[in-house]
Amino acid sequence: MPKINPLHDADNTRQQRNMTNSQRRSNITTKEGVVVNSFIKDKEGLNLSDTYNSLIISNDSHMPAKLYENPKSRERNLAPIMGLSLGVMTGVTLFSAFVKRNAKIATNLAKEKWLPTVTRNVNLSEETTQAIYQMIQNPSRTSVIAATGVLALSAMAFMGKTFLDGYKDIWIKRKEADIQKNLQENLISVETQSFSGKMQIIRTMLSDRAKEFEKYINDDDEKILPNFGKKVFSQVSFTSKPKTKEDKKSTAAYILMGLGTVGAIVGLGFTAIKNVSKSRGYLNKYLDDTKKVIEEVAKTSNRTTQKVDMENLENMFKIVDASPEYVEGVMKNVQWDDADKTNFVRDITTKIKTSTTKVNPNIGGDGTSKPAFNSFVNDYRAFFYNWLLDTSNPQFKQLFFGVTGVTAAGYGGKLVGDAIKDVQVKKINAETELDLQKRLVATELRNFKSKKDSAIQPLVDEFYKQVDEGKSKPELKTMAENILFEIKNGAPFVYS
Repeated sequence: MPKINPLHDADNTRQQRNMTNSQRRSNITTKEGVVVNSFIKDKEGLNLSDTYNSLIISNDSHMPAKLYENPKSRERNLAPIMGLSLGVMTGVTLFSAFVKRNAKIATNLAKEKWLPTVTRNVNLSEETTQAIYQMIQNPSRTSVIAATGVLALSAMAFMGKTFLDGYKDIWIKRKEADIQKNLQENLISVETQSFSGKMQIIRTMLSDRAKEFEKYINDDDEKILPNFGKKVFSQVSFTSKPKTKEDKKSTAAYILMGLGTVGAIVGLGFTAIKNVSKSRGYLNKYLDDTKKVIEEVAKTSNRTTQKVDMENLENMFKIVDASPEYVEGVMKNVQWDDADKTNFVRDITTKIKTSTTKVNPNIGGDGTSKPAFNSFVNDYRAFFYNWLLDTSNPQFKQLFFGVTGVTAAGYGGKLVGDAIKDVQVKKINAETELDLQKRLVATELRNFKSKKDSAIQPLVDEFYKQVDEGKSKPELKTMAENILFEIKNGAPFVYS
């Protein structure tokens, strides 16, 4: 007899999901033993005819056609490897063509269109990195003390964070254990409903089938009438529960919420587009006013105000994003020296045509492709470093304690908030699981009833076939008893 797997049962699946590994192994072993002890029995003294009746063996039964099918799949193991190899080499070839084209474009490109050289900025954003850099760059007494203090504070903060994170995990685990214990307590009634429901199904099926078979094997002298047509046992109809008023109200509420959300999105989008349109109108008005100022400055500018007007006109030309033609048209009647006017127009036109500009040297270096070090620190330890550099400044001290206190309080608050959130989520998940299991009891019972019927119905059909063929009452009685035995003890099994 093949080994019976007791896992194909919804009630058992629910139990298995909420057990520990040791409980799960013990549970499976126990159930396998119960099934084996119940079904592996030696039956002696049976002849072949009795075996046919006892085991409800049909005289006309065939193996399923799928048993003899042997479909074969095409060998395609090498296709992905070939495709990957060709794809990689194709990518390399295309990239080399891209490099070749880029070199050709750079050769014929005007200088004002070239991309600028970029300084490789090394940003010291971590305070520990910045402190070590300062200690190496200028190993003075102050920098060494400040770097050591920052490293000590970092170690303290790391160990404190580790302790608090561990305490949080332990607290959550204990709460999770309590939640699981409560869930197991609440699942007792759910599993009891499932178990008792399955037992009630079996008792009802036994009662119905026994009454059905009784008229064919009773002891009166009535002749057994042939069964014209196979009798099909009535299936229990499981229809979905009609929607209540609350369900309909809930559905309507979801629809209204969805429509309201879509309407709000459309309305806000329309408002945003309208605001952008108004902003464009305001911007165009501002540009027109700036152009009027440009033309007024150009009319009144002379050699005396030339230096100031040059700077003002350059800035305003940039604001309105002036075209070279507009610049030349405005500068025709400016009362400057011809050479100055020509140089100004040429410089402004070149700047307008140039695609890029140089970065501020205070931020990006001088433009050479050599590394530059910058320190933009966003770290509470930076204030401790500053205080150690100048311990005589009380404001450095206050700033360190203020920022560090707020940082610690923020981290502690986040830790507490996350812990409470995790526990509440686990509680809600447990409640959701309990509610799901309660709702699944009816589904589980319908599934059990359907499988039970599918296992018993072929035996009942065979029984009526033997009735039509004129089997004797003792033989029919043996078949009926074995069908009832199969209803009570056969698959699907009820586990306790």
